[in-house]
Amino acid sequence: MKHILLLLAFGAGCCLPVQAGINTLLRRFLGEPMQAALVSFAVGTLALWVYSLAARHTWPSISQLSAVPWWMWTGGVLGAIFVSCTIFLAPRLGAATMTAVMLSGQLVASVLLDHYALVGFPEHPVSPLRLAGIALLFAGAWLVRVF
Repeated sequence: MKHILLLLAFGAGCCLPVQAGINTLLRRFLGEPMQAALVSFAVGTLALWVYSLAARHTWPSISQLSAVPWWMWTGGVLGAIFVSCTIFLAPRLGAATMTAVMLSGQLVASVLLDHYALVGFPEHPVSPLRLAGIALLFAGAWLVRVF
């Protein structure tokens, strides 16, 4: 089962540079990165809405929504920042460099989130091997950028 999850994560990772390229092309038609990001999110929202209707998911009540801590609503803002940055960065850095550097940032943040068991992640302390993995990823990002 874990192999399937790893394959799914790999496939989702493959979507990042493709999405960045598509959104960058969309920006050429719309003019501004934020407009392209807005259209991208609107289409994604519509797709999720159709899926939720087809799957017959129940909608949360107002009381359930009001019980959600304020900071849990920031996931969409972080997603908007991420997508907007890919639209801005992809044509300037190229897909490989943009993805390598973003992945480096994601890994550093992820190791910190795991180490301190933040935002719902179980605790996984930083270890020398994890730090070596980060260093290797930074080295890989540098190699992708330079060569």
